[in-house]
Amino acid sequence: MREIGTEQDEISEAIGASEVALSHLIKAQSLLKSAGNWGVVDILGGGMITTFLKHSKMNDARSELQMAKNALMDFRKELRDLDAMIDISIGEDFLDFADYFFDGAIADFMVQSRISETKRQVDNTIYQVQRIHDNLLDMMEKTR
Repeated sequence: MREIGTEQDEISEAIGASEVALSHLIKAQSLLKSAGNWGVVDILGGGMITTFLKHSKMNDARSELQMAKNALMDFRKELRDLDAMIDISIGEDFLDFADYFFDGAIADFMVQSRISETKRQVDNTIYQVQRIHDNLLDMMEKTR
């Protein structure tokens, strides 16, 4: 049987890891939304400045997604430390999609499609991490 203090510490660490992951995911979500908006303008005939702004947001999103990917791996590790007391089914798709995102898109439409798909995956991952975060908070309350 686990000691209460130890269990609370493990839950607290998992909560902290979930908050770091959520922070990066929410930043990436915002950047993807902005890139998508610039992408629409670009499709409708934006010029070089529009293309630059879109790609700038995409590059910023890529950086944030890499940080989110690392934070999610840390989060999973913390959840394993809890002996899988809760469901940790954060989609593997999320952990891999940053690797293909932005790879050699030829047309603005293809870029827009990738932005939309990635944003959908980020939205889904935020939902899953938030759900687990809330469960961890409930677990913390029950151990007090």
